[in-house]
Amino acid sequence: MTDTRQRFYFTDGPVRGEIVQLETTLADTCRRHDYPDTVKRLLGELLAAAVLLTATLKLEGRLSLLARGNGRLRVLMAECTHTHDVRAIAQLEESDLPFPADSSLRELLGNGTLAITLEPEHGERYQGIVPLDRETLAGCLETYFERSEQIPTRLWLQCDAALAGGLILQALPDDGESDSDLWTRSTGLADTLRPRELLETAPQEILYRLFHEEAVTLPDALPVRFACSCSRERTEEGLVSIGQAEAEDIVAEQGEIRLHCQFCQTEYVFTPEQVRSLFRVSLH
Repeated sequence: MTDTRQRFYFTDGPVRGEIVQLETTLADTCRRHDYPDTVKRLLGELLAAAVLLTATLKLEGRLSLLARGNGRLRVLMAECTHTHDVRAIAQLEESDLPFPADSSLRELLGNGTLAITLEPEHGERYQGIVPLDRETLAGCLETYFERSEQIPTRLWLQCDAALAGGLILQALPDDGESDSDLWTRSTGLADTLRPRELLETAPQEILYRLFHEEAVTLPDALPVRFACSCSRERTEEGLVSIGQAEAEDIVAEQGEIRLHCQFCQTEYVFTPEQVRSLFRVSLH
C-alpha cells in the first residue's frame, strides 16, 4: 500500500471529503517504540485524523492533536504538516500489567482533553480544546468541529495496529441551488463502510462503492510519510534555552549532555567544549 491522502468533491452539491490510508507511515512511527497493539490502534487513528484535519482546514504550517488523560495511557500526540510529513508518540503509565486488547479511547485515557493546535507558517497560533467525553476519537473530533468550526463534519477512523485509515465528510455553504439532500445521503452511505474496506480498499474503489450514483471529482492523490522535525540545530536552541548555568551543571555531573528525540529516538550528544561554544555564540 502507498500511504496517500485522496481529496474528493461532489459535483452536484456542497459536500467535500478526504480519505487517508497509512501503512508504512504507521510502521515507521511505531517501530522505535514498544507499544501494545491497543495503543498502536489509537495512535494510528490519531495519525489518520491529523492528516485529514490538516487537509480539511487548508493549513499552511503544522497541526497537532494532543489527547491527555489520567488513565494508563497518559498522552497520545500526532503532528502533520501541510506537506504531509507526520510523526506521533504515546506516553504510557509505567506498569507490568498488560494492556487490555480491546479498550476504548476513554477506557485507556480516562478523564482528559483533546487539544487541536494550528501553527500556521504566517499568522497566529490557534488552539481548540474539547473533553474526551465520547467513546471514540472520531466522536471527539466531531465535537470540535461542531463547537469551534461550526461546520457539519463526520469522521470515520480505523486502525488494526498495522493499517490505519480515515474518511471525513464536510458540508460546505449551500448556494440554495444545489442538491439539498446530499449531506444526509452521503453520510448515510458512508456509515455503511466496513472497517476492513477503509483499511484495505483503494480510495477510488471506496468512493465508487459508496457514491457510484453521485458525480464525484478526484484531484490527484498526495503521498504521506513519517518525517521527524527534530534536528541538531533545534536541539541546540533548546539547550541554550535552559541557560548556561544549568547546562554546565549537567556537564559537571554527567561529563556531557545527551538529548533524545522522543518521536524518532535520535540521540544528540554535546561535549563540554561544544556546550561552552554554544553559549559563547548565543551571547554575540
